[in-house]
Amino acid sequence: MNISAAAKAADLTVKTVRYYADIGLVEPAGRTAAGYRHYDASALRKLVFVRRARAFGFSVDECRDLLGLYQDQSRTSAEVKRIARARLEQIEAKQRELQSLHDTLADLVNRCHGDARPDCPIIDHLA
Repeated sequence: MNISAAAKAADLTVKTVRYYADIGLVEPAGRTAAGYRHYDASALRKLVFVRRARAFGFSVDECRDLLGLYQDQSRTSAEVKRIARARLEQIEAKQRELQSLHDTLADLVNRCHGDARPDCPIIDHLA
């Protein structure tokens, strides 16, 4: 299939599929006589795999590692788990950071009278 059909089937943009090919993440199966990229079922599975991995927030390099493990029949699940655990720890750290921001801002909003007076704990905190 051509790049447009592959992008649609993988639920990606053509630009993203082209980018993945340009960086060597997911190579097209080949090129047509006219020089257009051609994607087969295997390449399509890899595109979907990378899209799903990116949805979890894995970096391009982590996707490259995971894709390598996906293709390696001698892989151990421990290798996959190590990468996924590191991403999970990043997500949990971000959740804690967002919760802290939420709690602080909620407190400031609750303490602000929101009336005609100029004093405002939100402005005071930001200053």
